[in-house]
Amino acid sequence: MFMGFQMIMLVVILLTILILLYFVPIGLWIQGIVSLGIGRISIVDLIRMRLRKISPRLVTDGVINLHKAGLNQVTTDMLETHYLAGGNVVNVVGALIAADKANIPLEFETATAIDLAGRDVKEAVQTSVYPKVINAPVDGYLAAVAKDGIELKARARVTVRTNLAGLVGGATDDTIIARVGEGIVSAIGSANNYSAVLENPDNISRAVLEKGLDAGTAFEILSIDIADLDVGKNIGAALQTDQAEADLQVAQAKAETRRAMAVAEEQEMKARVEEMKARVVESEAEVPKAMAFAFREGNLGIFDYYNMQNIKSDTDMRDSIADGEKIDTDPHHSSDDSE
Repeated sequence: MFMGFQMIMLVVILLTILILLYFVPIGLWIQGIVSLGIGRISIVDLIRMRLRKISPRLVTDGVINLHKAGLNQVTTDMLETHYLAGGNVVNVVGALIAADKANIPLEFETATAIDLAGRDVKEAVQTSVYPKVINAPVDGYLAAVAKDGIELKARARVTVRTNLAGLVGGATDDTIIARVGEGIVSAIGSANNYSAVLENPDNISRAVLEKGLDAGTAFEILSIDIADLDVGKNIGAALQTDQAEADLQVAQAKAETRRAMAVAEEQEMKARVEEMKARVVESEAEVPKAMAFAFREGNLGIFDYYNMQNIKSDTDMRDSIADGEKIDTDPHHSSDDSE
């Protein structure tokens, strides 16, 4: 009975020691004292971290590294707050140390803001120290047309450095690529001929840099170099050919319209001629009736009738003679007879 009670007490004591060592990380406290001295990291701070579910090892190592690098203004409370906000403490610590060694001004508040914004603050500092190169465009070429209508295909390499002050809320690589592409197209389009661009491609770089394309972005453009420049199609000639074909089709359509109108007008005139002939025939049909009426009324005698017939015969004879002379004087008719 006594032995069982001793075993229970021993287990309770061991559990108590383990729980105490978990909530009171004495090893980290001793490490803090050895590295930074008494008072920088207190045992109360470590216990509070455990109770707030913060990794004491992460915060302790971060504070020690920062203080060893000479950044004594960063405290455990500051790192705890950033950890609870969901930030990456390791990245922030590494970025602050790298920025300090590279003489780049970077405040703790700025670093944590960049980190909480979803950016890799450590990579941003590294880009500030070692500028990176962005291809514009990422794949393929930029196509632009000079004033003489010749297409040029260009590819640029943009060297940028991170602008830490504008990293929060600043535009990313895609904006830099789009702006540089727009500037290259504008510069080529302003050239009088493609040969001038091929002779001095650096004119494009200068023209693009003068526009301040890095405004409002997270980067500072250091240089823009034209990596490749090729001659493409003769866009001007192709456009002129297309325009000529379009004009030809319009002219043909207008000519067809005029022809159709002329055909319609001709048919209308023929219809009018037939109508007039019908009226003449109708009028001629009334002549015998009128003569018969004149006979009955005594207004026309037999001699008057014969005189009218003689006049009609003379008229028909003259018409036939006139038609014969017309045929003789017609050159086409003469040539046909000679053949």
